[in-house]
Amino acid sequence: MPASPVMRDLFRRKPIELVEEEGSGLQRALGLWQLTAIGVGGIIGAGIFSLAGAVAHGTAGPAVLISFLIAGVASAAAAMSYAEFAGLIPKAGSAYTYGYVVLGEPVGWFIGWDLLLEYTAIVAVVAIGISGYIEFLLEQLNIHLPVWMMGAPGTGDGHKIDLFAALLCLLIAFLLNMGIKAAARFESVVVGIKVVVVLVVIVVGAFYIKSGNYSPYFPFGFGGAVTGASTVFFAVFGYDAMSTAAEESVDAKRHMPKAIIYSLVISMVLYVLVCLVLTGMQKYTEINPESGLSSAFAAVGLSGLGSLIAAGAIVGIMTVLFTFMLGVTRVWYSMSRDGLLPQWFAKTHPVRKVPTRITWIVGVASAVFAGLLPIAQVAELTNIGILLAFVIVCAAVIVLRYRQPDLPRTFRTPFMPFIPLIGIVFSLWLISYLDPVTWLRFAAWFVLGFVIYFGYSRRHSLLARGGNHPPAESTSVS
Repeated sequence: MPASPVMRDLFRRKPIELVEEEGSGLQRALGLWQLTAIGVGGIIGAGIFSLAGAVAHGTAGPAVLISFLIAGVASAAAAMSYAEFAGLIPKAGSAYTYGYVVLGEPVGWFIGWDLLLEYTAIVAVVAIGISGYIEFLLEQLNIHLPVWMMGAPGTGDGHKIDLFAALLCLLIAFLLNMGIKAAARFESVVVGIKVVVVLVVIVVGAFYIKSGNYSPYFPFGFGGAVTGASTVFFAVFGYDAMSTAAEESVDAKRHMPKAIIYSLVISMVLYVLVCLVLTGMQKYTEINPESGLSSAFAAVGLSGLGSLIAAGAIVGIMTVLFTFMLGVTRVWYSMSRDGLLPQWFAKTHPVRKVPTRITWIVGVASAVFAGLLPIAQVAELTNIGILLAFVIVCAAVIVLRYRQPDLPRTFRTPFMPFIPLIGIVFSLWLISYLDPVTWLRFAAWFVLGFVIYFGYSRRHSLLARGGNHPPAESTSVS
């Protein structure tokens, strides 16, 4: 029975042909290894330098390695789906665009709307994590700064603002506004430094492993390892934020799928090796949950190397800020270009070809989150939306494969539909382990999105107005 006109209009889809024809105010400047660096930059960061120690200490023990592997399996299954879409629809927006094209405008809107909050919150969480390493490094150098600037209100006596975290968010916004070519060059250099630091941790730390530290391996039970997986999950999906830069790739159809797979494989190998070293060097009960790696090396008499790791962490985790701030600005840009948000936001700089207005708004918003809210409160805004985005992308790749099997795909998800189904099941499983507070805050953001979509976006969508996008040259602002 054919769908009624009302239902067809409610779930109207953005045609792939329209996606391919729409103009862009963004600059194509990213090659394969720059994209891979952005992906690695988004994945390797807080997971190694902060979360691994925190989860090992209080949630999973030595089985933190299992936590990363569980999260990695779910992430890898979704990565295959992202890779297929990235080669087929090489446009800004990632999960938002894929959902819009395959499952309809409301699905695309709500995924995009959720990613705006999730990515911004991740930027803030990571900035707070870096601030903790800065404090550790300053203590090692016997430098004491005023207490008021060392943490958000309520995190300690005399704390007024986490100044370092707020300034880091503004610094990344400034770098992104310099243009994608210059920003990506910075990102590639810093990612290289970060990988070198991680390799030093693995090689040197291996000499200090004590097998007795691995026992008991599951001190919190297998459930602790699963709970740990839901906590570390946001540390293994930076490739999805990287995929939002598809319109800035010089050959997105060939390079994006490879960059997604390469970045995840490189990152998971490093995660596994670091977890083995960290939990082998120290008993899980003795691991510092805030600066695990630096403290572990200091505990075995290598305090100088611990300080070097802290410095490397500060520099390295900045790449995560870069990747996710890039992601949120490109999702917002894509939604505004489609008319779901005011097109005023989609204006790009005439020379640097970046969405300047959006980037500064995100920079300021994330700085406020990072400077004034405790890390636990900001962290509660993350994870659920990314997991739902994974569910949507995995479902969409199945639907599109059977709806339009002959579309020219440069990468095809293997073992269809089993791999995407694994991504869906794992993502839903991890969602079930999230704190109820996360659900409440997500529901509040969802309701706000519902009001905006039916009050503004649905009527102002370009599809509702005939589907014509403004030409690229009309979308720039000085």
